[in-house]
Amino acid sequence: MVIFQNKIIYMPSVPPFSRSERIEDYANQCGGITWKEERIMAADGVEIALAVASVPGINEEMRKEASHVAIVYFQGNGGALPPRIPSLSMVLKALQREASPSKRYTLVALSYRGYWTSRGRPSERGIRLDAAAAVSYTMRKLREPNEQPSRLVLWGQSIGAGVATSAAAALPTSVQEKDGGSPVSGLLLETPFVSVRAMLMAIYPQKWLPYRYLGPFLRNHWDSRVALRTIANPRTRWPKTLILQAANDELVPSSQGLELEETSQELGLDVKRIVVSNALHNEVTVKSQGRRAIVDFLNGFS
Repeated sequence: MVIFQNKIIYMPSVPPFSRSERIEDYANQCGGITWKEERIMAADGVEIALAVASVPGINEEMRKEASHVAIVYFQGNGGALPPRIPSLSMVLKALQREASPSKRYTLVALSYRGYWTSRGRPSERGIRLDAAAAVSYTMRKLREPNEQPSRLVLWGQSIGAGVATSAAAALPTSVQEKDGGSPVSGLLLETPFVSVRAMLMAIYPQKWLPYRYLGPFLRNHWDSRVALRTIANPRTRWPKTLILQAANDELVPSSQGLELEETSQELGLDVKRIVVSNALHNEVTVKSQGRRAIVDFLNGFS
């Protein structure tokens, strides 16, 4: 388990043929939202894929008047981005219906290295570089000429919640100070867990099993509690945080989201936790309650 932990944690080829999925195969399920694949380079030279969509469709004259909310989405540990695009499109469609003419949204979904059409092999070290590249790409989009005041939100699902908190915590202090605080306005943590080690302890509580003692040998940590402590630096503006839990989560114990909420409250962060009724681990965005919570959270940034 120690030797093969990357193969156990990261499952880019589950289900089979995930890496050959195509955006266009899901276009008729996206409600008119147009997605395109972009390619970027991580700091170590690995080529990474993004799926990008914007709403509403506005012309250049309207762009001068519109504030811009950009969301970077970090997926869970299994499968490719294209099958996730329909549920993400449902969120964008709801934002489009409710958006004022002076607001637009861009969603940038990251395909980790080794996933979908991205090159390389997944590991925590590599995915941290991928996340940094995706955030940098999105921040450049927010700073295009003629852009009005903008907001950056990091949204992570399952292991992606750990990627989101780590990406926010890893932003250079120089960037934070230049912007007068953290450039991240919001953190949306969907079905998160505290850390890989905490999940081992929760899944294997029996003291006679060896798994709970593997902590010192882990190369993958994704410790959101540590990241939140870094984010709560008194020199920064703290991002608003929404924790979404699935009431019937078959993978992540409910105590994990509660621990993250308590940690956030202890640190003085602006946090809200919502439990989505009758939802399994991957069903939060397809349930109306979960989608409504996400849309309300994103609509709160102007």
